[in-house]
Amino acid sequence: MTTGNTDAAKTQLDWKRILFILIGLTLFAIVNFSPAWPDAVDPTGKHFMLSAQGKGALAIFLLAGTWWVFEVVPIGVTSLALGALQVLFAVRTAKEALKDFMTPSVLFIFGSLVIGMVFTKTGLTKRLAYKMLAVVGEKTSMIYLGCFVVTAALTHIMAHTAVAATMFPLLMTIYAMYTDEPGPTKFGKGLFMGMAFVAGAGSIVTLLGAARGAVAIGFFKDIVGKDISFFELSYYMFPVGWAMTFILWGFFMILCKPEKKTIPGIKEKAKSLEKAMGGITKQELLAGGIIFLAIGIMSIKQFIPAIADLDKNAIMLVATVLFFIFNILDIKDLETIPWNIILLFGGAMSIGFCLWETGAAEWLAINWLTMFQNANYFVFILSIAFFVMIMTNFIMNVAAIAISLPVALVIAPYLNVAPEVILFASLVTAGMPFLLLVGAAPNAIAYDSKQFTTGEFFMYGIPASIILMVLVAVSIFMWKIMGMPITTV
Repeated sequence: MTTGNTDAAKTQLDWKRILFILIGLTLFAIVNFSPAWPDAVDPTGKHFMLSAQGKGALAIFLLAGTWWVFEVVPIGVTSLALGALQVLFAVRTAKEALKDFMTPSVLFIFGSLVIGMVFTKTGLTKRLAYKMLAVVGEKTSMIYLGCFVVTAALTHIMAHTAVAATMFPLLMTIYAMYTDEPGPTKFGKGLFMGMAFVAGAGSIVTLLGAARGAVAIGFFKDIVGKDISFFELSYYMFPVGWAMTFILWGFFMILCKPEKKTIPGIKEKAKSLEKAMGGITKQELLAGGIIFLAIGIMSIKQFIPAIADLDKNAIMLVATVLFFIFNILDIKDLETIPWNIILLFGGAMSIGFCLWETGAAEWLAINWLTMFQNANYFVFILSIAFFVMIMTNFIMNVAAIAISLPVALVIAPYLNVAPEVILFASLVTAGMPFLLLVGAAPNAIAYDSKQFTTGEFFMYGIPASIILMVLVAVSIFMWKIMGMPITTV
């Protein structure tokens, strides 16, 4: 009887999978083969036509969202489908669509995952985990908080992708001390999803947390003619990023309340396990030296003109090569890299560039923001933040900002809205894509824990995104008190 029930469940699950495969394909067909859509018109009266290629990009965009959320096939395989569809339906050429699968950003994620492997293999992860547990103690609520605070703090000095790759093996070690039982738990869901969410929250505080801040500020300077300094960004973003970090701690304590209030004896066990590891080895020192040298160069290069042009992706790849030169990693380690995650981001880059290059993203932005051109300034600012939040779950956050900022800055003078608040509100939501794994590398890295499905991530992300929008609304008034111009009158 048990076997029969299991078979029935599998059959039901297969039908559900087939249903969502068909929904994705149906959405694609309806949009791709529909008649031409109306032009988007900006406040100056300029028309933006949606080309057949742009419509095809939107069709693939809808299929991607459906298949990624419901995980009808492995997420990396969905990404491969996106590249193939662009070519088959003449949205972009094979060279344009498929080269995005190995862009510098994808290689940076590859390098970040390698760093996580090195932490695990050398034992550095266990040392860090044991030290953290010795500090935070036995309460699972404090373990949550300790992990979230460390994650957020690290994103102030290094890219959030690298932070997530560093924290992931540490969290795996902590989780192994929580339970030996197979399968996901509430504590596991909160620990790994929380790490991903908090990595985004912390990364908005400085320019070092992600590339989006520096690119958006440069873009802002070109349009508005004003510059935003490193410290000005941190001044306004610090309270927002840390407020969201502590809010997320409460959020996961409620929705993913650990099954155990404490892990009895974990503090003493952590101390004894650390002692049993003995002194730090030469391999650990060498690995740590390579990792922190790479992170250090990426963190300080913008302040030193002589190395300012060093590319962060090249730095990560040099570090990767050094791990193999010094026999810290070998060919077997290379074969265990989660290529599903790398393919996921290759597909995300491909569909992002596809929407950008075909004009589909700009068409969407203009249609969305012009609906609010006669709205109250407060509603208009929130509409921009909301658009960026949705788009950054599907495409690069830099692209989401670059698409929406020009349109927003054209409309802003009509509503007497200051450009600074538009920039900062956009940067807040661009840093926290809580709905889809493709929104940010930490999301995908956390998924490798197998503690949650893409559908669960999406469902937890809905209330988290609502909280984020409420925080943006509150931040507008807080920024005004802190001295940021909100209106021009």
